[in-house]
Amino acid sequence: MAQELLVAEREREEATVEGLATQLGSYLDDSRIDQVRRAYYYAEQAHEGQMRRSGERYITHPLAVATILADMRLDHQSLMAAMLHDVIEDTSIPKEALSEQFGDSVADLVDGVSKLTQIEFRSRAEAQAENFQKMTLAMARDIRVIIVKLADRLHNMRTLGPMPYEKRQRIATETLDIYAPIANRLGMHRVCTELEDLGFASLYPMRAKYISKAVDKLRGSHREIIDEIRGRLEDKLQERGLPGLIMGREKHLNSIYNKMKFRHKSFHEIMDVYAFRIITDSEDDCYRILGAVHSLYKPLPGRFKDYIAMPKANGYQSLHTTLFGMHVNIEIQIRTEEMEQIANDGIAAHWMYKHEQSPVTAVNQKRVDRWVQGLMEMRERAVDSLEFIEHVKTDLFPDEVYVFTPKGKILELPSGATPVDFAYAIHTDIGNACVACRVNRNLGSLSQPLQSGQTVEIITAPNARPNPAWLSFVVTGKARSSIRHALKLQRRAESLALGKTLLKKSLHGFGRKLSELRDEQIGAVVRHNQVESFDDLLSEIGIGNRMAYLIARQLVAGDVITEPGPGDKETITDDGTGKHGAVTIRGTEGLLVRFANCCKPIPGDPVVGVMDSGHGLVIHSDTCPRLPESSEDRAQLTHLKWAKDITDEFSVELRVELERQRGVIAEVASAVAKADGNIERINVEEQNARLSVVSLVVHVNGRKHLARVMRRVRNIRAVTHISRVRS
Repeated sequence: MAQELLVAEREREEATVEGLATQLGSYLDDSRIDQVRRAYYYAEQAHEGQMRRSGERYITHPLAVATILADMRLDHQSLMAAMLHDVIEDTSIPKEALSEQFGDSVADLVDGVSKLTQIEFRSRAEAQAENFQKMTLAMARDIRVIIVKLADRLHNMRTLGPMPYEKRQRIATETLDIYAPIANRLGMHRVCTELEDLGFASLYPMRAKYISKAVDKLRGSHREIIDEIRGRLEDKLQERGLPGLIMGREKHLNSIYNKMKFRHKSFHEIMDVYAFRIITDSEDDCYRILGAVHSLYKPLPGRFKDYIAMPKANGYQSLHTTLFGMHVNIEIQIRTEEMEQIANDGIAAHWMYKHEQSPVTAVNQKRVDRWVQGLMEMRERAVDSLEFIEHVKTDLFPDEVYVFTPKGKILELPSGATPVDFAYAIHTDIGNACVACRVNRNLGSLSQPLQSGQTVEIITAPNARPNPAWLSFVVTGKARSSIRHALKLQRRAESLALGKTLLKKSLHGFGRKLSELRDEQIGAVVRHNQVESFDDLLSEIGIGNRMAYLIARQLVAGDVITEPGPGDKETITDDGTGKHGAVTIRGTEGLLVRFANCCKPIPGDPVVGVMDSGHGLVIHSDTCPRLPESSEDRAQLTHLKWAKDITDEFSVELRVELERQRGVIAEVASAVAKADGNIERINVEEQNARLSVVSLVVHVNGRKHLARVMRRVRNIRAVTHISRVRS
């Protein structure tokens, strides 16, 4: 009896495979269907004895994934990969065996989809990120990897029920964070909306149930209005002799929930809009139908969007308009059959139209190639997989703005993108050299979000470098990863230069020069300090992680000294007091030399440097109260001197006491301007009936300039006292 049941089950499975084969017969030839069939039987044998948590045989999952891809009319290699996608991971069969049986293309697809279970990860987040990073590499070689992966995720989401609660929550969150936005980015709207709804229902089952019931109830009560609008639209198209299939458009649960949550709209506000889609024969008919529906109902101003002339970043094309009629708003989308197919299946539709050489799918393919290329650039620049996935997440925006280059080329950017994002979208070098921008021919702010239709021109300078502050307002993953990469290189170059300067200074105290040291001495010290190269050692000195003096002693003596000895501090003091031992600073050293906020030193002030571990050199005035007081600690300070030709401006805070008079603040500001000073901030700190105390932050280029500014302010009759605030 058991044997008979097993045979019956096998026959039922085979019938399902044959059902798939019948479906494939509509667009694949017999030899390719046979290859898909062979992949199925191979997978069935490989997964023999394995069961799903639901109690079904494991092979039902690969078969279901292949069926999802067959609905999209994907090629036979993708379907074979779907059948075999868990073989490498869940069985002992290696990739080489699949290559031998089914060819390299199918084996590479399977490998791209397989998870990285053989690597030990420090955290689940890292495992997720590494997995996605591997998938990105495979996508760069063959975009079908992500399509198979999305079909795999879709079937897993459909059958999530038997999983433990924690696992359901994790998979649903991952789906909403990564996989649904990727499906959207690839234009696969049908997959995206189902993933979103399944993820939402899994994370918030009660909310999904409540919204679903409310939608069903409302749909029933609105049936007459929907039928009447549809009838009027059909009559109008018939009257004009225009071909068009009119369909109702369903609103999805996750979309309704997000509009309620983030746009603060009520359920009835969202559902009082009636949505229709009109499918027609040609692009020309789309615009004719638009004219027809506008003659039937009044269009709402500002609600028309032409995505045919300017497609979305994922290749989506359609005309959108919102009309007002019968006391309700009516949303209408108008598109051709091919546009409908691409709207639903995105890049997957490429295989359906592949043999017809459709210009729409060719453009769509280029967009996807560009996006994947961008992913690869981000991957190369990211420090680790977690940073990479962070950049990718910021790049998966659903909304776009369309801006023009000065030559009229259209660029799609995420909503909220700034001129800096625009600069990096053109080329990484343009972004790195960006100093200013013109928006519609007027100078604009680099941090101002762009609006659709603006023309943006980027102004560059040869020696410009990215500003760390840009990271606070850029929104694209490419801009963020490029800025971080450039700052990392800049930080490395600066730490190397500063480390070399500090080491030379310390060696000078021993009467030696860096150029006199033998390679063997340097190699021994590098090995002892467990760094890869001498440059790495210099960089460690520059960022304050190692003491220049100790490295100098190791290099000179050839000993291995890890802690300073009793006489070490005196040697440093002797080295630092002579003029020849001081490090020259210009005030514009960059990321690793910064000025202390407590004492705000300016050129001309006696200054010293304090190494801040991991952050470089902090410059203090030598009278700053925050400096160490003991002679031993002060011996570790780096003695500095100012270069003679500094032209940059520095902030200084002044405290001005003055008699209260009408217009006296304006008089103070005028005095500062006459002394060529620039006011950054002015603030009245305290006042009574007779006196006021004003805090003034001004920009000067040195002590002489500061003295000139203070003299001008002091000459104002109402000023009783002026002093520089040191801390």
